[in-house]
Amino acid sequence: MAKRKYHFNPISLSFEEKKLSIKDYIYKILGYLATGVAFSTVVIFFAYFFFDSPKEKRYKREMEQYELQLSMINHRLDKMGLALNEIQNRDDQVYRAIFEAEPIPSAVREAGIGGADYYNQYKDLNYSELLEEINMKLDKTASRIYVQTKSLDEIVELTRNKNKMLASIPAIIPIRNGKNKIISGFGMRFHPILKVRRMHTGIDITSPRNTPVYASGDGVVAKSGTMSGYGIAVQINHGYGYQSLYAHLSKSAVRAGQKVKRGELIGYVGNTGLSVSPHLHYEVIKNNVKVNPVNFFFNDLTPEEFEEVLEIASRENQSLS
Repeated sequence: MAKRKYHFNPISLSFEEKKLSIKDYIYKILGYLATGVAFSTVVIFFAYFFFDSPKEKRYKREMEQYELQLSMINHRLDKMGLALNEIQNRDDQVYRAIFEAEPIPSAVREAGIGGADYYNQYKDLNYSELLEEINMKLDKTASRIYVQTKSLDEIVELTRNKNKMLASIPAIIPIRNGKNKIISGFGMRFHPILKVRRMHTGIDITSPRNTPVYASGDGVVAKSGTMSGYGIAVQINHGYGYQSLYAHLSKSAVRAGQKVKRGELIGYVGNTGLSVSPHLHYEVIKNNVKVNPVNFFFNDLTPEEFEEVLEIASRENQSLS
């Protein structure tokens, strides 16, 4: 039952029932509608900004799963990077060292993979920073794996040639029983003719004139004949960056361009050039740098004998040439 409204009539001094006009009804209806709209607006506002719909909740759960999976991928890429670092270290410090190959420069291993704008395609996507980081790591890892694959291909090739390389390294003393005849070693020595202290770039092995001299490794004779200061000498190119030089010979037994094997006769001990007595001056050159020949006598000496020869060769004395 609808509520009745009354108003006081000052003329009749009595309460009379108020009759609503059509206009009043319209205002009343509009008031109800306005109140309803206002209330609905408030409800929708709070529902939209503070409460998720079931669909939104589902989307949020899916996005959280995607973010978790991307984070896991990123973590796995970090672990792959660490494993690849270990492989690269072994490659440079072990495998390539065994075969005397130069380590791959870090500039090659860490080569660039794109310009500054290469990853701009991700900047407007959800989790753009994470996506950019993952793709950068993927590209970098792929590049590093490619370089490592090429390096391993090179190692395989070096392995195939390992026996040839080992035979080519100048690894024996060029005179029989020469370990007991080394009288001057590699380093600063007093020259017996020039009377000055200067770098002695090989070792002097004393022996009677015309004692046979043998090639210390497989190779090709690069020079055979008189060389300034060295007298009659033979120089052998062994490949792999190695050369050996045999100086102050009485005569050579090989010619330039001739292939020789380790232990093959190449000449005879003499006293030619700047020399004061019969002996063999023997040098080893690695990558165009003269190095201590004693360090290569691993085919002829036991560890104890090597230590003894190294100690004798290290004594600073007068050289014979």
